[in-house]
Amino acid sequence: MKPIVTVTHNFPELALKKLRSRAEVFYNDSGSSLSPAELIDRVGKSQALVSYLTDKIDAAVIDAGGEHLKIIANYGAGFNNIDFAHAQKKNIWVSNTPGVLHETTADLTWAMLLGIARRIVESDRFTREGKFHGWQGDMFLGGDVYGKTLGVIGCGEIGKAVARRALGFDMQVLYHQRTRLPEAEEKKLNARFVSLDELLNESDFVTLHVPLTDKTKHMIGRDQLAMMKPTAYLIHAARGKVVDDQALVAALKRKQIAGAALDVFENEPALTDGMTDLDNLIVLPHIGSASVATRDTMALLVVDNVFDALDGKTPRTLIPNWPGK
Repeated sequence: MKPIVTVTHNFPELALKKLRSRAEVFYNDSGSSLSPAELIDRVGKSQALVSYLTDKIDAAVIDAGGEHLKIIANYGAGFNNIDFAHAQKKNIWVSNTPGVLHETTADLTWAMLLGIARRIVESDRFTREGKFHGWQGDMFLGGDVYGKTLGVIGCGEIGKAVARRALGFDMQVLYHQRTRLPEAEEKKLNARFVSLDELLNESDFVTLHVPLTDKTKHMIGRDQLAMMKPTAYLIHAARGKVVDDQALVAALKRKQIAGAALDVFENEPALTDGMTDLDNLIVLPHIGSASVATRDTMALLVVDNVFDALDGKTPRTLIPNWPGK
């Protein structure tokens, strides 16, 4: 008898085909999330669970797995939707998809950076609405990018990929994180390690690439936004709750900073009041890794993790700091 694998949301066909070669798959392709009761029911019948970041995998869901659930394989680099400490107690593996989406997410970060600096979304909307009647010298004046200072908060895989792209724009790169990079890596990126305050004070563009933890929640709030230049831009492609969105909306309304571009936001998918009224804000629906090739690669890695667990092996990309990893 084939093991049963539950896939909670839409999943690439290439990976589904591979999964179905070895498992009976319950596939929710409705476009809507499973309810908590449905999720508990499915977990109670499955040896593996393929989940989204939007699925709340709490103790009740994990307990429903009993002795038969082997792995919770998150389809994404994040995993803060899972009570992984409880999963560890129950001897259930938890995996994610690191190392395959950083270049694509860095591409989108730069698309947002250029888009907000050069007011691309505003200009497009203006033109589509038939308001463009000829060139004007003061039309949609934005900010320069070339030769400016980029501040990278969180210089992991994605942060470093973003910093590498800054070399082509002849930018000075400042970065901040808990641990300093090796000197050789700093030289390669033309990057300088600084305090958070110095980065916020000196950067023309601040880009966020940190995980969500107790220490990074609201890492950027009213006080930090007040440190930024009035000509500076905030780019956010990390986890929504890293930024206090109410403070950000207030800062943008007051023109305290020049603009912001978000691929994630605090109460996703709900927007914070005032966001839709702001022309100096770009908001995207969490599409950092949304290229066909990258999503296929992520999904195939999810399947490999599932097969590892079903074969009694340690999954190849367990979440960070897993005991014994």
